[in-house]
Amino acid sequence: MSKYIADKKFYNNVLKISVPIMVQNGISNFVSLLDNIMIGRVGTEQMSGVSIVNQLIFVFYLCIFGAVSGAGILGAQYYGQKNYDGVKKVLRSKLIISFTAMIIAILIFINLGSFLISLYLHDGSATGNLEATLSYGLEYLGVILIGLPFSTIEFSYSSTLRESGETSLPMKASIAAVFINLVLNYLLIYGKFGFPAMGVVGAAIATNIARFIQATIIVIYSHTHTGKYPFMKGMFRNFRIERSILGKTLGLSMPLIFNETLWAAGMAALTSCYSTRGLSVIAALNIQSVIYNIANIMFIAMGDAIAIIVGQMLGKNEIEEGKDAANKIIVMSIFFAVIGGIFMFLISDIFPGIYKTSDEVKSIARTLIIISGCTMPIGALLHSLYFAIRSGGKTLITVLFDSVYLWVIAFPTAYILSRYTDMPIAPLYLTLQLVDLIKVVIGLIIYRSGIWARNITQY
Repeated sequence: MSKYIADKKFYNNVLKISVPIMVQNGISNFVSLLDNIMIGRVGTEQMSGVSIVNQLIFVFYLCIFGAVSGAGILGAQYYGQKNYDGVKKVLRSKLIISFTAMIIAILIFINLGSFLISLYLHDGSATGNLEATLSYGLEYLGVILIGLPFSTIEFSYSSTLRESGETSLPMKASIAAVFINLVLNYLLIYGKFGFPAMGVVGAAIATNIARFIQATIIVIYSHTHTGKYPFMKGMFRNFRIERSILGKTLGLSMPLIFNETLWAAGMAALTSCYSTRGLSVIAALNIQSVIYNIANIMFIAMGDAIAIIVGQMLGKNEIEEGKDAANKIIVMSIFFAVIGGIFMFLISDIFPGIYKTSDEVKSIARTLIIISGCTMPIGALLHSLYFAIRSGGKTLITVLFDSVYLWVIAFPTAYILSRYTDMPIAPLYLTLQLVDLIKVVIGLIIYRSGIWARNITQY
């Protein structure tokens, strides 16, 4: 049992890193829940339009996540060696790579926004107006794009701070931003205290302001506390990157950008398959995803803990210690997922009733919440395995394990079942969750081989 159960000191170290991330994600997701309810109480079409656009923007977020995470593998190992100049150069690489990806994403959304939203709009239920949903989605998208530069900066800086073990500052900035977002949503969506009632546009404006504040707090504080963050010294002085560093970061980032973008696009494609059962399913999935993101904050933070703790150990050539730490954190992740699943089951009958939508949508949402709660431990195990394999720089393997699997196995299954059968949404959704058991077997084989555990700063 000592292979999977650690002592108190180890758990304290993991929680020291992960609790601020849990708090940040928890508050952010809770406020997103309240935002979602606010839009949901305006109408089903507004909620569905915003939900579809957020699904598309999620693809962009994961693209940037891939960019900063790939480079961050190198950054975490440099920090483990106390090579602060290397950490600074990695951050510069992150900014260049992620801003390039952001420009491409904005051009795609501007030119193909209507087409992309329409992929989710299908007849098949008694709920919702498709034309109105498209209109609301385009309104929301047009404003939300303005805030993408702020998110790109925040992602780059926050990831570097976390790689150095600093999780408190990103948490504090996130807390400030989400509460400002919540207040502005209330004022701008409904038109309270003399503000105009702007509906979905008001929600987008509030989100952009919150992103700007979050990025500003992190950038100003980190640059004015260089004693605490020595890698920030001279960050923009003679801004240049050595080809060797850029080559390493690109080599690590490109597979992850490719993977995260393909994975997010694959998830969007799965949602499009579910949407063939009608607009009510899109609305129900929106309700389910919000509560799922609340329930999974604990095991999501375990992925960050693996990336930071195991990454730093590998950078110091503590290979066996890194493997041992990964084992123990994976077990923690599954334990937290069981707790989250129980929470979802208990709230499944209550939560959908908060929304101002049809009984059809509420009934579907209840069923999806129960299914996702029961299968949450599968997601937790896959999440942890992904971060463990990635911590040693085996990013090409993570592409095969993650996005290639999704497009080769999961999506074709969803496409066939949704287009060529009359299977209702509940068994369709459950089938797709259980298909991930194949991925679990593949992931465990790769993980147990140990080929992922290596010090990449030596290459």
